Amino acid sequence: MSHRIAVVGAGVIGLSIAHELAAAGSDVTVLTDAEPLETTSAVAGAVWFPYAAEHSPAVDAMLGASLRRFRAVADDPDAGVDIRSGIIIERTPTPDRAWTAWAEASPADPSELPAGATGMRTRVPLATMSQYLPWLQAQCEALGARIERRVVDDVDALARDFDTAVVAAGARGGELLGDDDTVVPIRGQVVRVANPGFWEFRIDDDAPGGLAYVLPRRDCLVLGGTHEAGQTSLEPDPEIEAAIIERCTALVPAIAGQPILSRAVGLRPGRERLRIEEVPGRALRVIAAYGHGGSGMTLSWGTAERVTSLVSPR
Repeated sequence: MSHRIAVVGAGVIGLSIAHELAAAGSDVTVLTDAEPLETTSAVAGAVWFPYAAEHSPAVDAMLGASLRRFRAVADDPDAGVDIRSGIIIERTPTPDRAWTAWAEASPADPSELPAGATGMRTRVPLATMSQYLPWLQAQCEALGARIERRVVDDVDALARDFDTAVVAAGARGGELLGDDDTVVPIRGQVVRVANPGFWEFRIDDDAPGGLAYVLPRRDCLVLGGTHEAGQTSLEPDPEIEAAIIERCTALVPAIAGQPILSRAVGLRPGRERLRIEEVPGRALRVIAAYGHGGSGMTLSWGTAERVTSLVSPR
């Protein structure tokens, strides 16, 4: 009998894990209370960049693995992943450039930067999530994984049908396992506008007034954002939206007056440290895989490879 695995969650982490487990020969079912395009992952800016990610050898390995995999995925035009040029804007005397260990970067031209700022120009993967998530789901299904719409409230109850459960439930991960109250939802609001022909990204984590980023998807520009720890409202706030547009227009003046296509809010799973580990004392084997904060896409393939190494049948 094949190893039966339930992956709880159908965001970018859950689907990436399901893909790797199915590719390794396991019998995989993704259990989800929301379609992939209804998850927080669909709201994500989805550029490879370790935003508020922990510094550790394990996470470093996942960053490198994900970058390598996304570069390969970008070779498939149907995947919705493009290698984009852009600038990471810096406003501190000693900016954190640890990410340049994986992605080639060079100092940005001062004429492209806000007054008084420094910055690094780089080329990294950026996903159009409205295309990438359905593509990833289709890849999972082609490998034999199933997607089942089911609300999971009791992980131990899955022992009736599965040998292992992987909890990739994002902000709900700690609550679902019942042994971790350290997960803090981090509210992120974005607005999507028509693209006037701007195909580079800009990220300014320390912009005056708050986080600012302009990310060119294939179907729009994603403007963000917010980092509101502990806030859980999923309703877009008009005042916050206006401030986001103002900050982003300061970075890219061509945004001014562009029609709004859509708006969205997601709850990032904030945690001091990423949790990828076996959880003892359960009715079946359980692996936790959550706490990615604002780096879900960035760490997704590396997480999937790590979980697959943990789940391998003993």
